[in-house]
Amino acid sequence: MVTFPFETIAVSRYSYSRELMNEIIFLVEDDVEGGYNARALGEAIFTQGETLEELRANIRDAVDCHFEAEHKPKVIRLHMVSEEVLAA
Repeated sequence: MVTFPFETIAVSRYSYSRELMNEIIFLVEDDVEGGYNARALGEAIFTQGETLEELRANIRDAVDCHFEAEHKPKVIRLHMVSEEVLAA
């Protein structure tokens, strides 16, 4: 069995090392009831906000709570996903 000193996580086209994490990526979607939902890729972090400003503040707070200072990512990237429905 081969072991590695760190875990590499691949999500979609993104991959990163937990030890050398320079950024964390959040998938941001419109909430059905209004506002926004954000889910971190590769980490168990989920938060919500009524406005984009509130969501950004909640994401920063969630990242601060989830990581110890020495392991905290330097960059938080938001991947905005929107859905549009067109009448046929």
